[in-house]
Amino acid sequence: MKKRHINYPVLAIAAVFIFLGGFLLGQIKASAIAWNSYSQEEPESVDLKPLWKVWHVIDNKFVATKVASSTEPSGFEDKQKRVWGMAQGLAASLGDPYTIFLPPQENKQFNEDISGHFEGVGMEIAIRDGVLTVVSPLKGTPAFKAGLKAGDKIIKINGESTEGMGIQESVNKIRGPKGTKVKFTIIRESELNPIEIEVTRDRIEIPVIETSEPADGIFMIELMSFTEDSPKRFANALAEFVNSKDKKLIIDLRGNPGGYLDAAVDIASWFLPKGAIVVSEDFGKKRSPLVHRSKGYNIFEDIELVVLIDKGSASASEILAGALQAHKKAKLIGTNSFGKGSVQELVPISKDTSLKVTVARFLLPDGNWIMEKGIKPDIEVEFPKKEELICNKEKQEEYKDRDLILERAIEYLKNKQ
Repeated sequence: MKKRHINYPVLAIAAVFIFLGGFLLGQIKASAIAWNSYSQEEPESVDLKPLWKVWHVIDNKFVATKVASSTEPSGFEDKQKRVWGMAQGLAASLGDPYTIFLPPQENKQFNEDISGHFEGVGMEIAIRDGVLTVVSPLKGTPAFKAGLKAGDKIIKINGESTEGMGIQESVNKIRGPKGTKVKFTIIRESELNPIEIEVTRDRIEIPVIETSEPADGIFMIELMSFTEDSPKRFANALAEFVNSKDKKLIIDLRGNPGGYLDAAVDIASWFLPKGAIVVSEDFGKKRSPLVHRSKGYNIFEDIELVVLIDKGSASASEILAGALQAHKKAKLIGTNSFGKGSVQELVPISKDTSLKVTVARFLLPDGNWIMEKGIKPDIEVEFPKKEELICNKEKQEEYKDRDLILERAIEYLKNKQ
């Protein structure tokens, strides 16, 4: 059996955590295929002679310009490391930020992350338009507490430029033991100049769900990640909703970077009739599409339902929100979502290396592919322009602690009879 997940754009908890749930949650499918089951023959119609010529030129001409670490030999000294470098370059040549070859050390770190044992800053990162970007800091984590926000563009890590830096390299630089610090230089839409944010790393506990009553007659479920046990926790939250006697429900998916595909399908099944399409996986010409349908719990028909999204809502969050919107079961309020529309599979390459490779696109029930464009909310909440806030101290104080998206949702539900 292959575990089907739906990827967090990348990982940044230990630096970027990965949910194979995504990161333990992530649109990642853990392949059960043995590492040596794929063909190891040279591909036809491909001239590999230039590659080997480069190899031999390096052997005969290369002179190191810096002293190699005793614990980290260079590719000149460790020829197997060159092979891993070639595999990384091959994966990078596809131009897909979600397809990554993991050499032994990175593969070990990845497996530690998805097992739930990691220390870092607690945020999801991805490459967006060639720039390292924060997808979402998880609530309560060091990144969240330090003030990093969804959409922040990371231009430096500890003073080193991130230009041309890949996800795995970024993860390695952000990662570190509890108590140590990492400094980010970021560009934020609301700020005229770059700002620096220092974060103290810690052990990361992935938040999942919280409930509250933000106003009379309105119940809110804040879903922060799609873990393996999210469906059970969500069912418990729905039981709280029933016991509250409230008739209006808000599902808050803001800052939720995604997770298990099955969890998104299961949660959607509480609101959609049996057999309704939740999401489809399009494998191109490789194989027939795979359609995921509602299980039809469908007990919540006579409620007013609102889903909150923002640019930190990605992957499985977009599947849930998109399905409820497409079937007209909920109003989406907030800002455009992130736009993560692909599925990855983790394939063992050798006994200690793996390839995380994009294997499918996911399509919403209306056939919409949201990659990079995201989901547009039914009610879009506008925020003050940065120029207005910078020039007006009173307005800065007015909006400092306000939750404009939640305010708009409450206003909408109160006006619904």
